[in-house]
Amino acid sequence: MSFRLAFAASAVMLAVSGRADQTQTPTAPAPAPAALTNSVGMEFIRIEPGTMQVGVFHPDCANGARSGGPGPGRPGGPDPAAGGRATAAVPAAGAPGAGPGGAPAGAGRGAPRDPRMVWDETDKAACEAATKADRSDGYPVTLTKPYLIGKTEVTQAQWKAVMGTNPSLFQGDRVTNPENHPVEGVTWQDTQAFVKALNAKEKTTTYRLPSEFEWEYACRAGGPGQQTWTDIRSQAVLGLGLPARGGGNRGAAPSAAPVEPVLPETPAQYTARTGMTNEVGTKAPNAWGVYDMLGNVWEWVADPYNGKIFPAPTPPKSGAVHVLKGGGFASDVKNAICATHSFGPGDSFAVGFRIVKDLP
Repeated sequence: MSFRLAFAASAVMLAVSGRADQTQTPTAPAPAPAALTNSVGMEFIRIEPGTMQVGVFHPDCANGARSGGPGPGRPGGPDPAAGGRATAAVPAAGAPGAGPGGAPAGAGRGAPRDPRMVWDETDKAACEAATKADRSDGYPVTLTKPYLIGKTEVTQAQWKAVMGTNPSLFQGDRVTNPENHPVEGVTWQDTQAFVKALNAKEKTTTYRLPSEFEWEYACRAGGPGQQTWTDIRSQAVLGLGLPARGGGNRGAAPSAAPVEPVLPETPAQYTARTGMTNEVGTKAPNAWGVYDMLGNVWEWVADPYNGKIFPAPTPPKSGAVHVLKGGGFASDVKNAICATHSFGPGDSFAVGFRIVKDLP
């Protein structure tokens, strides 16, 4: 089973809610550098308590009203495939393909006008109705206790030190310095076995997967849930896949009783088409010193998936599949944001995880 991303929903969330979400920031101060290194070389960053706003969605139809602007079924218009929701708007000023003031390149005085790309009043009314129905101010999430989160994703060397094996595809002579690549090829159940073994090795019960809110809060690092393209490209190992390929299933309903994982194609076919993982810690960290929260491998969290675009204020206690966060090396900028709420199983060689440790 491959990741089945709801592309329209993904584009909506990134393109039209990003501006509103810029003001919704965690309130905790920046934590200090690595607070702990454990017996298998995992470094941890301390995350202080604070509050963030989750699920902010403020779509609008302003761009579609321009002469020469997009129409229904095209970027910016109500997309029937997305249940009538608006999809990606006209590029903002400075974005690829944008002209002055954010208009499409070539638009303006003297540019040819394609009548299919002009909204009429019916189109605009349909868009405004859809965006009004979908608008959400979100809800606050407060984390009341500090915790430690892995400075990087769990590496192959760390997995082998605990489990004695290596399930990863990208190992051996396939990559340079495989010990420092993230472990992948792991199911959610595999992560639970790792946590159990690590706790036993260190004679503790404090290691676990992060909750989705803990993961996203650490990912935001005092910023919004949706990052700028500049930040994404500086921090994320991604963009190695096809333009239309995402990395998760955000917004789609999970199938009944899936098996984790099932490959959609052979590993050789996949890597020839999309590339591979990179060593951890090779891109810039976020503002709190945490690496690879975006891209490289999708990351399992503890929460079952709720079948919706956004997490619920109270996560479900059980479910057939679990949440994946952050995007992978074959993802694009629509998915490599802290707010992405996806689910697995997916392409196993694009899925890994990181660990949190509870503080006394």
